[in-house]
Amino acid sequence: MSDFEKLEITTVWSFPERGKWKTHNSKYRGNFAPQIPRNTILRYSKEGDVILDPMVGSGTTLIETKLLNRRGIGYDINPQTVQIAKQNLQFDGDYKYEPIVKVGDARKLQEIKDETIDLIITHPPYLNIIKYSNGNIHGDLSNFSNVEKFIIEIDKVAKELFRVLKENKFCAILIGDTRKHGHYIPLSFYVMKAFLKNGFVLKEDIIKVQHNCQSTPYWEKQVEKYNFYLIMHEHLFVFRKPKKNEKLSPIKFSTNHLL
Repeated sequence: MSDFEKLEITTVWSFPERGKWKTHNSKYRGNFAPQIPRNTILRYSKEGDVILDPMVGSGTTLIETKLLNRRGIGYDINPQTVQIAKQNLQFDGDYKYEPIVKVGDARKLQEIKDETIDLIITHPPYLNIIKYSNGNIHGDLSNFSNVEKFIIEIDKVAKELFRVLKENKFCAILIGDTRKHGHYIPLSFYVMKAFLKNGFVLKEDIIKVQHNCQSTPYWEKQVEKYNFYLIMHEHLFVFRKPKKNEKLSPIKFSTNHLL
């Protein structure tokens, strides 16, 4: 069985070979393997559902919504990135729905009404590890180097995604960690706390093993010099929006104590 057909059944996902079906490719640096949205879509949605990727990048999620007969909607703050996504969605086949891709900000999804989305899948920048613009796009999260400022913006994203998602539906966020000055920065857990603070509950924490990182040869040389381990995993957090009448006792996080 190929990766195209295989569905994951554990909380550790490893894709040594990135999926290359249809227009999927690794040319856009930092985009995630198509196996991630494919598994998530098949697990948490059905045909005809509305699926949102508010930081669409090169369109990996929307390619899968098209292939799997879901109604895909994607936004990105970078107009050039939106054009790349539109190009990647140009393939023929007998598909029910053509995804919609627009320039937009994940913190301000005014076009989307409350509780109209069936599933959210997205892959935010990991601070400024990969910069997707040269600083001329106001609010581009990939230009934030300060962790606290980055999480303040992620908090706004979480609020907006909670608003547009239907009750008892899911929001999947792939996010990794980083290092600064030789020490580990648990960015993924700060992001998780922001989503929990805004009303989501955690359904799954899936560990995604990283492969074929372009920067790995450089960092391999630094391991002995600076005495640290290479970060070779990411977290795929699957959050659920509870029903209004659910009796839950979530951990409360203060706005002033996200970190």
